Amino acid sequence: MLAKLLAAGDVVVLSGAGISTESGIPDYRGPSGALKRNTPMTYQAFVGDPVARRRYWARSYVGWRTMTRATPNSGHHAVAQLQRRDLVTGIVTQNVDGLHQTGGAQAVVELHGSLHDVVCLGCGDLSPREELDRRLTEANPGFGALATAVNPDGDADLRDEEIDGFQVVGCRACDGGVLKPDVVFFGETVPAERVRECFDLVEGARLLLVLGSSLTVMSGRRFVLRAAKLGIPVAIVNQGPTRGDGYATLTVDAPLGTVLPELVRLVDARA
Repeated sequence: MLAKLLAAGDVVVLSGAGISTESGIPDYRGPSGALKRNTPMTYQAFVGDPVARRRYWARSYVGWRTMTRATPNSGHHAVAQLQRRDLVTGIVTQNVDGLHQTGGAQAVVELHGSLHDVVCLGCGDLSPREELDRRLTEANPGFGALATAVNPDGDADLRDEEIDGFQVVGCRACDGGVLKPDVVFFGETVPAERVRECFDLVEGARLLLVLGSSLTVMSGRRFVLRAAKLGIPVAIVNQGPTRGDGYATLTVDAPLGTVLPELVRLVDARA
């Protein structure tokens, strides 16, 4: 039935952390459950507490290695294939890992931003994460802490004693401004124009396909609610129940890396 829904086209995809678990990046609430281990950094703590900020950057410095090693899995590639077949007309991702784009997808709306960019909270300068990584390496020679677990936002678990002495660097453009990954932290608001863009995509869709999201937080669930209100069918593929199941026309509980390539095959067979 899902292949039949997809074959009609005009599909907008809403993806969450579950699509990247098979690339080695854990999700928050699913089987790999990062929230079961620690609490993600909040915007308020990052901005207001220099100690918390140093802790974040030490952990993120280590977690960045996991993020850069991750490669797109068969689920990411399948979404890109469906887009190339003009069946998927829009992709909204809650992820910050960039794997949809690396897997071949185009015009992806990154609802929560991207870990690959760094923004200065003082002057607004945007710079590549690779540049910051080089600067942090220079400022912390010999720093060799190893992560025991990594969140989907690249925030790694480290012991407090491993963080002591880690040196944070400031913005080069304005000589010392506070740097932050260009992602939406917990407690922070998604830019209104980005939300509007996502609503426009959903409102123009014939089907909203949710992939790998528990829809626990309103940031993603609001698009399911909007689709349901407008009578747009919602299909959900996720491992485990979601808070959108009651609004769905169809739910599939299975690994995305298995389901999505099979969907591409079935859609092609119908063509």
